[in-house]
Amino acid sequence: MSVQQEVATGGEELEVWIDQDLCTGDGICAQYAPEVFELDIDGLAYVKGAGDELLQAPGATTPVPLPLLTDVVDSARECPGDCIHVRRVSDKVEVYGPDAE
Repeated sequence: MSVQQEVATGGEELEVWIDQDLCTGDGICAQYAPEVFELDIDGLAYVKGAGDELLQAPGATTPVPLPLLTDVVDSARECPGDCIHVRRVSDKVEVYGPDAE
């Protein structure tokens, strides 16, 4: 994890979710972090839960594993649909993604 990521997250637990209304289906997120993201047969990306279960409920979140933080952040930054949101679990403040401060 980079120094900037450590400072931005404050070492807190993070979660990620995808706004499917904005998803373009490019699959960049699944390329960066296939353990966290997957494209479904509808062509949209979703986060994955325990046991690789695709979480299809709107606004469904999954924890960001620390070893994959850089890949998840890169997914959010490179996403052409700006639909990947990474936020702190404690206060739901977005730290990476289109609504990050």
